[in-house]
Amino acid sequence: MTTERAVEDLSLEELEADGDLAADYIEGLLDIADLDGDIDIEVANGRVYVSVTGGDEELDRLATADAVQALQDLARLAVQARAGRFSRLIVDIGGSRDARANELTRMVDAAVAQIAAGRSEVELEPMSSYERKLVHDEVAERGYHSESRGEGRDRRLVISKR
Repeated sequence: MTTERAVEDLSLEELEADGDLAADYIEGLLDIADLDGDIDIEVANGRVYVSVTGGDEELDRLATADAVQALQDLARLAVQARAGRFSRLIVDIGGSRDARANELTRMVDAAVAQIAAGRSEVELEPMSSYERKLVHDEVAERGYHSESRGEGRDRRLVISKR
């Protein structure tokens, strides 16, 4: 059984435990940085979503894509160290994931418009695997085709007609 397969087969209890481990880790980081924030944990679609919210302006400044990605990577490593398995948890700070999802939808809108105007394909900016998944789903829902190209931090989606 591969690690990825094992992740997909985690029970609700294991996912919730991963969420608790990630929340404890993030809470510790917030305490060290002297930042206030509330942490919410949700399990949906085989993933754990850990959201940090609060009225702290300093916390809001951390809601950049790079900072959220870095916090997510650190939280995943902390969960892996404690649970002994990879976690596909998703971290959000102050609604930044929803804002990014809206931005990605606008990118798909623009790409589809360009294809409708005659372009054979449209290449999007590099993005994380989670963002690429969101875009793949959005593109498929609209009846178009998407594929990932490139490696590492330069991996991006190319959208075309089916």
